[in-house]
Amino acid sequence: MIRFALCLFDRRACAAAVGAVLSALVVLACLAAPAQAASARIKDIVDVEGVRDNMLIGYGLVVGLNGTGDSLNNSPFTEQSLTGMLERMGVNTRGTNLRTKNVAAVMVTATLNAYAAQGTRIDVTVSAMGDAKSLLGGTLLVTPMMGADGEVYAVAQGPIAVSGFSAQGQGASVTRGVPTSGRISSGAIVEREIQFSLAELPVLRLSLRNPDFTTAQRVATAINIQLRGNRAQATDPSSVLLNVPDARRGDVVGLITEIEQLRITPDQVARVVVDEKSGVIVMGENVRISTVAIAQGNLTIRITETPQVSQPGPFSQGQTAVVPRTDIQVDDQSNNRLAVMSSGVTLQELVQSLNALGVGPRDMVAILQSIKAAGALQAEIEVI
Repeated sequence: MIRFALCLFDRRACAAAVGAVLSALVVLACLAAPAQAASARIKDIVDVEGVRDNMLIGYGLVVGLNGTGDSLNNSPFTEQSLTGMLERMGVNTRGTNLRTKNVAAVMVTATLNAYAAQGTRIDVTVSAMGDAKSLLGGTLLVTPMMGADGEVYAVAQGPIAVSGFSAQGQGASVTRGVPTSGRISSGAIVEREIQFSLAELPVLRLSLRNPDFTTAQRVATAINIQLRGNRAQATDPSSVLLNVPDARRGDVVGLITEIEQLRITPDQVARVVVDEKSGVIVMGENVRISTVAIAQGNLTIRITETPQVSQPGPFSQGQTAVVPRTDIQVDDQSNNRLAVMSSGVTLQELVQSLNALGVGPRDMVAILQSIKAAGALQAEIEVI
């Protein structure tokens, strides 16, 4: 009996212990779920120094337009470019009056991807410079594309795909989209590669897209845990320096791939972004409001004039007259109430309270600025 009681006691204790452990695991899982949902890969928040795109630009001519090109009288640069091109082809047009409207001068832009190899193709965008009406049906002639250093890195040519169109008659016209801009898919060939040896770098610099002290430190900590050593160091809010281990000197690409998949929780300062032109307001989750009372109301006076015609009775020998009728309405929004927000109000509570007051987006901008001026808004306001 004693052994049975001890065994029963042990089983009950074990069951209680197992239940407590399971409960703790459930609590930890619930606490970890929001953090995991808010986490992001290092790949999505940093850039590796040297791995970047480069902008290319070029000037060219588009031919084959159906009378929708530049007017040579109004676009002297188009006429000069056309004359120079014809001279290179062996055709002398000096001293003649060119009247063609099937040619347009354009600017050609493109983005040279990082480590784009010689002979690969990239997309280009073509935009009219003069008074051309449309680039529909046009073909871009050979156009060298230069980088910021003045060197030619690609050459573009090909038919232009235009999504917009324009049609005009004597009494009406229709324009859809932008017919003076188009794209050439794979329209440029890379002629020069950008020399940058990533594998030989002893130190890698990771640049944060949104600089922040806490985020930079979290990135460095995650990398050190993964590499099992003090290899990464946050030097400023936007940079993390990573010393490449000697064993990984020949596998820098594999090292970057391993680091990019690590997850951290980015941190940002509390900020309210306001676009006064469109009335758009974006608030971060860390925005907090100290104890403050808010009331919003505008005095609106609406005056409506409705003139009425007064017609005299039959045989009264009266005259018809216009009698003014004025309707005046005054709205002082007295139904609105004063809202009191306690300390530590969250973003959701702030929005709900302002919506309850019937505040629109534009009035909300003025309220947020007033709260900031009162020192009760614990966040930065950025007006764009």
